[in-house]
Amino acid sequence: MRRLHITAEGQTEESFVKKVLVDHLGNYDISTDVRCVLTSKDKHRSDIQHRGGLINYEKAKNDIKQWLKEESNNNNVFFTTMFDLYALPPDFPGFEGARRKNNSYEKVKVLEDAFANDINDYRFIPYIQLYEFETLLFSCPQKFEIEYFNSQKEIDILQTIVEEKGNPELINDGLETAPSKRIIKVFPDYANNKPAIGSMVAQEIGLDRLKQSCKHFAEWVEKLESLCK
Repeated sequence: MRRLHITAEGQTEESFVKKVLVDHLGNYDISTDVRCVLTSKDKHRSDIQHRGGLINYEKAKNDIKQWLKEESNNNNVFFTTMFDLYALPPDFPGFEGARRKNNSYEKVKVLEDAFANDINDYRFIPYIQLYEFETLLFSCPQKFEIEYFNSQKEIDILQTIVEEKGNPELINDGLETAPSKRIIKVFPDYANNKPAIGSMVAQEIGLDRLKQSCKHFAEWVEKLESLCK
């Protein structure tokens, strides 16, 4: 059995990993755990850490490298990330090169390649979500009905967005038009309940549908599935 450590950007991604990916990857003999990226430590107590939110790249890099170091003699453990392209900090490796790309998939490839080179460990598999976790929920907006009853009008608005873009991963990263912002516009309650509602809707959609609708996400999951091969 392989082990996999995932560094998640925040609680929403962490909840998704625990509720959806852990059991799925277990079917491939992969034992998965997850933690939010480190943001700060208590000045007075070294055992107190604050996690969640990609504030800057250096803190994320140091957190990942420390985890790698803790498993430095173990070739049976792998590492990956679940970071959002939306609001990615400008000190991220490859940031300027990615900005010059018009194609969303080319942007994220530049970033992931630069990320992998900077971490420089064969056990590390970089992943940056196009454009954020909520992209996945646009794979089947109808599943929001599990939380929001009698809301077909709102669900239809979200479905129209997907149809206009043709692909959930192309819903952009504008301050008002990123996937989470669009969901909050029709379901304001989502803003305060992202981890619980987001993971629940994703679980209801199912991993097969998520992979079918989001090819970059699918490529990542398939890399993880193949770790035991």
